[in-house]
Amino acid sequence: MPKKASPARPPPSSVIAVGDVYVTRQVHFNSAHRLENPTRSHAWNAKQYGPCSELHGHNYVLEVTVAGRPDPATGYVVDLGDLKRVMNDAVADRCDHHNLADVDFLRGLILSTENLAIAFWGEIEPRLPAGRLHCVRLYETPRNFVDYFGSAPNAAPTR
Repeated sequence: MPKKASPARPPPSSVIAVGDVYVTRQVHFNSAHRLENPTRSHAWNAKQYGPCSELHGHNYVLEVTVAGRPDPATGYVVDLGDLKRVMNDAVADRCDHHNLADVDFLRGLILSTENLAIAFWGEIEPRLPAGRLHCVRLYETPRNFVDYFGSAPNAAPTR
């Protein structure tokens, strides 16, 4: 019995839809920190931050979302392997198993999750190989996280 010929496939379309696509990648790292405003007294810090004014650790989850239009040749906004490398080189490898107060680009910051997300943006954004940085989300715990959308006007949705 002769084999049936497969129907001819149409050539792939380079772009399926118009509009931005949002691609997100996660990395994990473990770090210690304490919340402290060095311009304030020990008593003020203890009252303001409670137990978090003492050195303690977190299992952080960093999510980075890159926006853009898929490349016609690859279909990617950004290669996820490249994004993973950027996230590890810029943040995770430098922070993992360290006291965040000792990490070069974090020195002098009040190490709140809010400030960490802003600092991580600053390290990741210039290293992106494609797309544009849309959001840095940092989980301090499974229930506590921060989103940062950059400093450009209208960058963050209003709530």
